[in-house]
Amino acid sequence: MSVDFLKDKPIYQQLVDRICGDIIRGSLKSGDRLPSVREYAVEAGVNANTMQRVYKELEQMDITETKRGQGTFVTENRERLAELREEMKLGLVESFIHNMESLGFTQREMIEVLQSKERGE
Repeated sequence: MSVDFLKDKPIYQQLVDRICGDIIRGSLKSGDRLPSVREYAVEAGVNANTMQRVYKELEQMDITETKRGQGTFVTENRERLAELREEMKLGLVESFIHNMESLGFTQREMIEVLQSKERGE
């Protein structure tokens, strides 16, 4: 699964976002074991040190838990996973608004297009 990375965002952050997205989509569930750092590094086509930083970041965010001798697992704290979902949703909405405003669109125009999409237009 070698990943195509964006040039304007650190690779480790893109991988953190990818794993968080997998959790929100349900590809990774609470309690699931993540591949080892080396396995995931090979899979993503990155250096093992980069992947180690990703796992460290996820643990600091309370998204994963490392169990000595067993591996790294998605947290079983459902409240934290619900918070993660909200954080990612708000981040995407803020990015969308910023990008649209930088192109000169008003919030009214944004709302109108979102409502038309909701109606299936």
